[in-house]
Amino acid sequence: MDKEQEGIVVEVSEGMAKVKASRHSDCENCGNCPGNTAIVVDALNPVGAQRGQRVVLGFKESNMLRAAFVVYMLPLIAAAAGAVAGTYLALSQQVADPLWYQIEGGFIVFGLSIVYVRYYDRNARANDRMKPVIIRILS
Repeated sequence: MDKEQEGIVVEVSEGMAKVKASRHSDCENCGNCPGNTAIVVDALNPVGAQRGQRVVLGFKESNMLRAAFVVYMLPLIAAAAGAVAGTYLALSQQVADPLWYQIEGGFIVFGLSIVYVRYYDRNARANDRMKPVIIRILS
C-alpha cells in the first residue's frame, strides 16, 4: 500500500468495515466530500477489526491517481477532442463557419466521457482492488 491513514471502525459486516478517518492532505485539497474533518469509507477487513477499534487503512496511490484522472481530466480532454473533431468535420464538408460543429462535437464527446465516468465509478465500487484495506489494528 502506498498511503496509510488511521481511523476508527464504526460498523462491521461480512468482511467489510466502515471506517471513520480524518482527512489526509489529498482530501483536504480536493474538498468534494461533505464535512470538514472526517470521512467514512468502506474498507476491506481481512484482519477482523471490530467496532470501536483504531485501525490503519491502506490506499493504493495509483488507484487514487487513476480515479482522479478519469473523473477530472478525461471529460476536459474529451471536450477538446470533440471540438477538434467538429472542426475537421466542418472542413471536410466545406462549412464556412465551423463554430457550431466544434460546439456540438465538444458536447457530444463530453457527454460520452461522462457516461464512461459513471461506468468506471460503478466498476470501481464493485472492484475489491480499488477499495481501501485495513492493514492492522492499533487498539
